[in-house]
Amino acid sequence: MRGLIVDSFKENIMGSLLSTYTTGRDNNFNLVRFVAALLVLYSHSFALAIGSGDAEPPRALIGMSWGNIAVDIFFITSGFLITGSYLSRNNLIAFAWARILRIYPALIVAVMFCVFVVGLYFTTLTVLEYFSDAQTYKFMFKNILLFFGVEYKLPGVFQDNPYKYTVNGSLWTLPYEVKMYTMLAFILSVIVYLQKRLNFLTIKNTLLSVALFSVILHIGNHFGLLPLPDNFIKLFYMFFVGSAFYAWKDRIQLSSWWFFVALILLLVSTANKDIFFVFYSLLLPYLTLYIAYVPSGHVRKFNQIGDYSYGIYVYAFPVQQSMAALVPNISVSAMIIYSLSITMVLSMTSWHLIEKRFLKMKGSYIFIERFMQKTGLIKGM
Repeated sequence: MRGLIVDSFKENIMGSLLSTYTTGRDNNFNLVRFVAALLVLYSHSFALAIGSGDAEPPRALIGMSWGNIAVDIFFITSGFLITGSYLSRNNLIAFAWARILRIYPALIVAVMFCVFVVGLYFTTLTVLEYFSDAQTYKFMFKNILLFFGVEYKLPGVFQDNPYKYTVNGSLWTLPYEVKMYTMLAFILSVIVYLQKRLNFLTIKNTLLSVALFSVILHIGNHFGLLPLPDNFIKLFYMFFVGSAFYAWKDRIQLSSWWFFVALILLLVSTANKDIFFVFYSLLLPYLTLYIAYVPSGHVRKFNQIGDYSYGIYVYAFPVQQSMAALVPNISVSAMIIYSLSITMVLSMTSWHLIEKRFLKMKGSYIFIERFMQKTGLIKGM
C-alpha cells in the first residue's frame, strides 16, 4: 500500500514526458484554440461597443486583456504544432503548401465577405462610388496577400461607430503568423544544410537558443531596455518558445503538480503588473501545453465537433462592428451574445464548406513539387 502511495506521489510530481503525448491527434488543441478565439471576441466587445477597451476587467489588474492572452496562446500553440508539422514532413514544399491551405482559402472568403457584404451594406457611398474607390481594392488585395501588412478601412464604412472605420481589426496578427512560418522554415532549412558541415549544430539546440534569445528580447523590451517593436518581439517569443518546447519534448515533463505550482505563482504575481508580466511570459507556454495534452475523458469529445477557432477569429470583428452600427449604444453583454451567435454560424460554415475541404488537399503538394522539378525551379530528388 505504501509503495502504491509513493508511486502515485512520484507520478503526480514527475508527470509524463511531453513526447508521450505528441504521437497521436487525441489532444485538446481544438478546444484551447476555440476558447482563445472566444476570448478575442469577448475582449473586442468592450472596445467595439463603447469605443474603448479600458473597461475590460483584466486590464486594470494585470495590464493586459483577455484578447492579448488569447493571441499569445495562439502563437504558442502555432509554434509548437507548426514545428512538429515541418519536422514530421521534412519537406519545405509540403510545409509551405499546408500552411497556405490552412490560412488563405478561409481568409480570402472572409475578406470577400467584408468587401461585398459588410462593406457594401454599411458604406455611406453609392455602389458606384464604393467600387470606384481605390481603398476598396487596397483593402481586398492587401488583406488577401498579408505580405505587406493589413488594411483596416473600407470607404465610408463604420465611420460613425464607437470604434471608427476599422472593418476587421483581428487580421493584424496574420502577417506576423506568416512571418513566423517563414522564419521557422528558413532556420530549420539552414540547420539541416549546415549539419552536414557542422556536426555540433542541432535543431534542438538552435531552437532552444532562439527561444532563450527571444525571452531576453521580450522581457528587456517590456522594461524599456530595448527599443524594439512590441508586437513583433512578443509574438516572436511566443512562437519560438512553442517551437523549442516541441524540439525538447523528450525532456519536458507535463506534471499536474508543476502545473498547479505554476498556476499559483501566476495568480500570486498579479499583485504587481511587472512581476506578473515576467511570470506570465515564462509560465504561459507550460500551462498552455499542459491543458492541451493532459486533461482527458469527455473533454476530448470536443474534437468531434470541428475546428471553428479560425472562423471565429476572422469573422467576429466585422460582425461586431456590424452590430455596433445596427444597434446604437449596444451594451457589452448584448454585443457578446448577438455577435457570438452570428459568428458561430459563419465559423461553422467556414469550417465545413471551406477549411476542412481545402485541408484535404495537403497531399497535392506532390504535384507542385513535380512541376517545380520539371521547370528547373528545384533539383530532382
